[in-house]
Amino acid sequence: MPRICIVFLQDHSKLSKEYFFLANRPILTQEYRMTHNRLAEETSPYLLQHQDNPVHWYAWGEEAMAASRDQNKPILLSIGYAACHWCHVMAHESFENPDVAALMNDLFINIKVDREERPDIDHVYQSALQMMGEQGGWPLTMFLTPDGEPFWGGTYFPSTPKYGRAGFPQILEQLSSTYQSDTERVSQNVAALREGLKNIGDPDGGGTLSDDMFERAATGLLRMVDTHKGGTQGAPKFPQPSLFGFLWRAYRRSDSSAFRDAVTLTLDHLCQGGIYDHLGGGFSRYSTDEVWLAPHFEKMLYDNALLIELMTEVHKHTQSNLYETRIRETINWLLKDMMNGTGPDDETPRAFASAYDADSEGEEGKFYVWTESEIDGLLGPAAEKFKAVYDVTPYGNWEGNTILNRSASLELLDDAEETILRNARLNLLSVRDKRIWPQRDDKVLTDWNGMMVSALVQASIRLDEPSWMMAAETAIDFVRDHLTQNGRLLHSWCAGSARHPATLDDYANMARAALLLHQASGADPYLQQARSWVDILNLHYWDADKGGYFLSADDTGDVIVRPKTCQDNAVPPGNGVMLDVLARLFYLTGEAAYLTRAEKLIRAMTPTDPRASFYSLTLLSGYDILTRAVQVVIVKTGDQTKDPDQSSLMRKAALKSPARNLVLTVLADGTALPASHPASGKTAVDSTCTAYVCVGTTCGLPITSVDALTAALREVA
Repeated sequence: MPRICIVFLQDHSKLSKEYFFLANRPILTQEYRMTHNRLAEETSPYLLQHQDNPVHWYAWGEEAMAASRDQNKPILLSIGYAACHWCHVMAHESFENPDVAALMNDLFINIKVDREERPDIDHVYQSALQMMGEQGGWPLTMFLTPDGEPFWGGTYFPSTPKYGRAGFPQILEQLSSTYQSDTERVSQNVAALREGLKNIGDPDGGGTLSDDMFERAATGLLRMVDTHKGGTQGAPKFPQPSLFGFLWRAYRRSDSSAFRDAVTLTLDHLCQGGIYDHLGGGFSRYSTDEVWLAPHFEKMLYDNALLIELMTEVHKHTQSNLYETRIRETINWLLKDMMNGTGPDDETPRAFASAYDADSEGEEGKFYVWTESEIDGLLGPAAEKFKAVYDVTPYGNWEGNTILNRSASLELLDDAEETILRNARLNLLSVRDKRIWPQRDDKVLTDWNGMMVSALVQASIRLDEPSWMMAAETAIDFVRDHLTQNGRLLHSWCAGSARHPATLDDYANMARAALLLHQASGADPYLQQARSWVDILNLHYWDADKGGYFLSADDTGDVIVRPKTCQDNAVPPGNGVMLDVLARLFYLTGEAAYLTRAEKLIRAMTPTDPRASFYSLTLLSGYDILTRAVQVVIVKTGDQTKDPDQSSLMRKAALKSPARNLVLTVLADGTALPASHPASGKTAVDSTCTAYVCVGTTCGLPITSVDALTAALREVA
């Protein structure tokens, strides 16, 4: 196939609000839209943004495939999401352009997919693009046969030739011509990509994990860290909580200050940089520069969930006031601005929405930035202090405006000064709230809510905020009640409707969340729910031949290949999360089947080349839990005359301890533990609530006081 030079952009996460294009859109009748553009029938905010395009969009499904076969046209597949800036740019330039749309409609069957609704479909075609030697990202533009097999693709295409690159209409004409007249070349591309795609469903395995591999991965990753500003070197900068969470584990295992400093330096700059919303709370997706100043201003649920969990874990050792402040502010923002109701007339918060856009009124960051004159007019005498702390200057620090940041000093000020600044921020926030807000993507995604529940549980324990635990319980209940059909999870809920088959990541993250809730509350139903979700995974997602879990279920019939991966990306991979889940279930239940499956998972997903471990940090973190869990068993007594609150106090002490990889079990005296458990046969001493701390196969002496338990856990931390 003749090669066309195309712009492939790495900048795929910058959010935008497409509604500002409305003035330039053609007015379409409902009849036209229903006849030619079928997206009005969808619930996805992203798909609905395209319901008035002159493009004859189909949603993903057999109807589109049948049309492709019947009309002998190739498929143009466009994948994006509501918070994707370059998706909106391409929509404005091409999909809203009647001439370009007419060409698309004449030559192709056009399918639009929300990658957040169908991550399994997105994964397949992103993998195909990478096999072509191209940088992945969104919008993803792929060209397929009527059977859904790819033969060419790219990301963003400009509507007109630019910088020596072909424009989108020229690409459409050339690809259509090639498809119709050079079937042999198309078939060769299809066959090559088909063979390559087999590998994403059958990755190399046969390796094993070890302490040496863990240490080598940590040491290698440390060389990638920016020792001045934190994060990894260069721009753009992503927070990468999985990477820095792994380095924190390395610090906990080795007590090396190099690992500790890499993590705390990164968190300090994240918390004080422009990537953090200093007025409303919450972190943006990433920074476009290497100093954390200028973000793409979108806010994603999963980023904030993973960062809350990381800051909470680091706070156990540092007691950093900065991290505590940012955790509290971010959770307050999430509870205030990111929770959904169950329907249009129900404002009761239930679960968490997916994202906030970057743009408002057609301008990136307009909602968030300030000028010096605005600050002076609103803050009066307090303005000078505020401007000095938050980098407000006459000429601004970004495109003539100011992104508020405190990067000049990574420390908080004294209480009196912080009170002055807090009052100033509240003043500015009250004004900002009256601006035109960015669009919120209201989709409730099962996997992202699982991450948020896990983060809230751990932050609630650490900072003594029971209301956060209640929010976590409410969110997991929402998923159980509104995203379950015939006993199986669904992936996405929006506008009162749950849709799309669940992925491995949905089950893995919800199972982990349920186990953490069980550990925090002692409520057995959460443990049973986690076991039930894992049973479904084992039945419908497990590779019975080679081990490991597929991303898609065995009855998800609309994917051309079932991916199976363990590489970390923006979110932790399901197979890595499942090693964490299986390890916890083994320790909690003593059932050898969980250990056996964990070991098979490791063999299936670990390549023989140890260098590949750099890409599987969540799997290595799960290995750390499997091999280095700190098990605490609290045996309650039935004698209520002897300090009846002792078991609750011991539970709280264990949960708040800095012990890593904590697995907590609370039993009534006389309840038998499995024979495989190191505390099997242990009982309450002298009818007094008694705790045992076990590491590996060895348990310490019985402990009957909260202070002694706290001390024992500090020793194994």
